[in-house]
Amino acid sequence: MSTRRKFIARSSLGLVGAFALRDALRSESLAAPSTNGPVLRWVPKHEELAYTFGGVAPRHRIQSGTRIITWTEDCFDGAIKTSADLVSKVTVPGHDNPQTGPFYVEGAQPGDTLAIRILKLEPARDYAISTFIPGFGILVGNDRTAILGPELAETTWRYDVDATRGVARTKSTDGKHSWEVPLAPFLGCIGVAPAGGEVRSTIVPDIFGGNMDCPEVRAGNTVYLGVNMPGGLLSFGDGHYAMGDGEIIGAAIEGAMNVDVVVTLLKGLKTPIPRIENEREVMFVGAARPLEDAARVAFKAMIGWVREKSGLSELDAYQFVSQNAHAPVIQLVDPEYTVLVKIDKNRVPVAR
Repeated sequence: MSTRRKFIARSSLGLVGAFALRDALRSESLAAPSTNGPVLRWVPKHEELAYTFGGVAPRHRIQSGTRIITWTEDCFDGAIKTSADLVSKVTVPGHDNPQTGPFYVEGAQPGDTLAIRILKLEPARDYAISTFIPGFGILVGNDRTAILGPELAETTWRYDVDATRGVARTKSTDGKHSWEVPLAPFLGCIGVAPAGGEVRSTIVPDIFGGNMDCPEVRAGNTVYLGVNMPGGLLSFGDGHYAMGDGEIIGAAIEGAMNVDVVVTLLKGLKTPIPRIENEREVMFVGAARPLEDAARVAFKAMIGWVREKSGLSELDAYQFVSQNAHAPVIQLVDPEYTVLVKIDKNRVPVAR
């Protein structure tokens, strides 16, 4: 039996899931997932994967509260298996970041919110892939950033996954060095259909979610996405086994992922940009270019959230966020850059 089918067959709440559920119930978040609702166990066939946000017929219709136990293909559509495989030679153009979904959530309408509680993410293969592609990455030239100098060579690194030790291991291109990276799995892509029937590539992040490449889209956290089209049309993929801040070379340690989530519909709650929460922190993801505009999007949303929770004036909330927020740069390579702004919820002041 394949790793993904074993995961889907045996996946249960377990101790980790129980703690995750406890955290959700303690959180002031509006969605408290239950594992007593409907369960969808589904391994998509390759021809059932999606390559856009929007413009794809739903693969399944689900009720609010449904637990989805499934699998996602890697960002290379499963085409790269060794360090000899190059993106330009073995992948199909337009088949970047294949998505599992979309899922039509019954009753979801524009102006509502989907809350996706991530119970478990698990590498589905014993290897992962990272690459360098000429023209892609923060330190190379392209048609928008003109830089003189020779191109770096297209290169693929294969990482071997040691699940027991919780690391991924690779070696240098000359074979003289090796290094390990701790596993920290998350979903690079999670999103809903954009507004107005628009169709967007799976390499793009925006207010609908998409290719945010955010390490906080991980087990134990809840992702909130505003619904733009009937049913929401949720999809996810682009599993990352680990990634450094900025994703500066243009790829993480990429791999297929076993996924266990609960999807809850929050009626009448608007979520203008992606929000992520756990028991301790609230986070917003801003997507834009230039980088400072991505930060502005996320900081403005955070100031609004602090005002709502605390009753502070806009200027006082501005001061509070300025002194308390953390803002890691998520990625600097996609068509829109992404910045995460987060705050410890326990630090938000309350009126005396």
